[in-house]
Amino acid sequence: MALIGRVARLLRADLHALLDQLEEPETLLRQAIREMEEIIATDRVRCKQLLREQALLEEREQEVRQSLSSCESELDLCFEHGQEALARDLIRRRLEAAELLKAMSAKHASVVKSCGELTAAIEQNHSRLATIRQKADLLAAEKFEEPADDCRYSLDSRVLDQQVELELLREKQKRGAA
Repeated sequence: MALIGRVARLLRADLHALLDQLEEPETLLRQAIREMEEIIATDRVRCKQLLREQALLEEREQEVRQSLSSCESELDLCFEHGQEALARDLIRRRLEAAELLKAMSAKHASVVKSCGELTAAIEQNHSRLATIRQKADLLAAEKFEEPADDCRYSLDSRVLDQQVELELLREKQKRGAA
């Protein structure tokens, strides 16, 4: 049983090593860059939506406050003329407007908080993207340098010991003749 487990572990390790060799780091980094750019673009769109929603909420809150202030003057008028039925309707409207204003204020605070968090996430993702781009540039530079190194190594490997010995003898002969 232990032997089967060890063989299975070896096969998994070999499979993972094969997959690692098949994956191209440069391609993976380019894909990561594309995904990060998409995330940042989506977050920016969402942030713009939240800012529009925030502006609309502020506008609506101002309208409700104006409605509440006009309701107060209308209530004064109703009480001056003894119109309690009308005053009850106005009080109902004022209470509903106060509840609406309370709900909108809570929503406004939530939108402001979400927008702040999203802005922080955008900045963080932007710095991650810059890091990934730097890694991609380094990888591309290393890949560009590798062929030159490979050529040097392949040139070194073609020189035979006999050739070195012959060249040494020629150099000795030149120096001895001069």
